[in-house]
Amino acid sequence: MRDNKPLTTSWRRLAIATYAAPKDSRIYGTFDVDVTEVLKYIEAQRKAGNRLTITHFMAAALARTLYEDLPDVNCFVRRGHVVARRDANLFITINVGGGGMTGMILKRCQELSALEIGKLILSKSKEKRAGIEEGAFAARDKIANIPWPFRRPIFLFIKWWIFDMGLPFPFLKIPPDPFGSIMLTNIGTFGLQYGFPALFPIGRLPCVIAMGALTKKPVVIDNEIQIRDILPVGGTFDHRIMDGYQGGVLASGTIRRLQHPEELDQPNRQKSEAEKLSSDD
Repeated sequence: MRDNKPLTTSWRRLAIATYAAPKDSRIYGTFDVDVTEVLKYIEAQRKAGNRLTITHFMAAALARTLYEDLPDVNCFVRRGHVVARRDANLFITINVGGGGMTGMILKRCQELSALEIGKLILSKSKEKRAGIEEGAFAARDKIANIPWPFRRPIFLFIKWWIFDMGLPFPFLKIPPDPFGSIMLTNIGTFGLQYGFPALFPIGRLPCVIAMGALTKKPVVIDNEIQIRDILPVGGTFDHRIMDGYQGGVLASGTIRRLQHPEELDQPNRQKSEAEKLSSDD
């Protein structure tokens, strides 16, 4: 639940004036998550006929952490001010084969269970791989086919119209905030452990989180060495919005929630609606 403190703080005013949009305001961080219990839960659910992956739980944990623990990070910079987002809308990248990448938005992701997230990803992935796109990705080819001398000026105008002015672009059907609150990508499918994805300048994202390949590592628990399943995570952050403290809150909140997969596999709507009503009072 967000309090009434102003989002455009003096520190952020200075950061906005100091840095340009994320080409020079990037900071990076990594953390590891013990997902042994999550994988056990996933295996049990698969035997019961429920298709779940670690990505579904990571998405639920990130969205709830952003919405509940870091509402002041669920925002973007527009014309020198920080603007709050109402919901935690998660952007998930998808590999459509042949090296092609696209993505999808999971709206109000803070309310969804891991199973609901999985069903949405499966349904939208089928559409994407069939070539059915919407929003910014539907406009991608149209913009790419503009002749080279005019492509960048037109792109910059579209960027100014949509992102700086906050207006829809009806001819291309691009919404004012097409990339959501935070991006999650799974680079572990390519065999990578850590990565620091680029902050897409027009994405207005405070951070991009990359999940690496799962590995087994020795961990000391109760003074005993145990072999656990570890998920490496890397992140790129916009320093105009986030600093080390907020990155730590994002990491600790995500790790804490992933230790209770059964809770992430339950809808979170009642809590979300209660917080909305409280913030409106």
